[in-house]
Amino acid sequence: QVQLVESGGGLVQAGGSLRLSCAASGRSFSNYAMNWFRQAPGKEREFVGGIYWSSGSTSYADSVKGRFTISRDNANNTVYLQMNSLKPGDTAVYYCAAAGVIVSVPGGMRFWGKGTLVTVSS
Repeated sequence: QVQLVESGGGLVQAGGSLRLSCAASGRSFSNYAMNWFRQAPGKEREFVGGIYWSSGSTSYADSVKGRFTISRDNANNTVYLQMNSLKPGDTAVYYCAAAGVIVSVPGGMRFWGKGTLVTVSS
């Protein structure tokens, strides 16, 4: 059974940092891309960024470029989202999702985690 489990969310002050993890299990993801999305209350789910398991190549939304970094640990089947210089506008539930490519459309994902809440206070 495929599972994506996010962790690392919490409450942080503006300007602070958090690192989210996404542990993947149940199949090989070597041919997949892991994408991060977020959804704030009352808003649509939006693309944050993604990484290819095989190459480590990444892509980011303009809103987080330069502040967020995605990395992966192939040995532990874990993807990370390092978030720096956090803003109140980054408050959302963060999800990891797997697809064949990095893609900004939520409907393109094959597997989803259940999400982890990040709250940034001003």
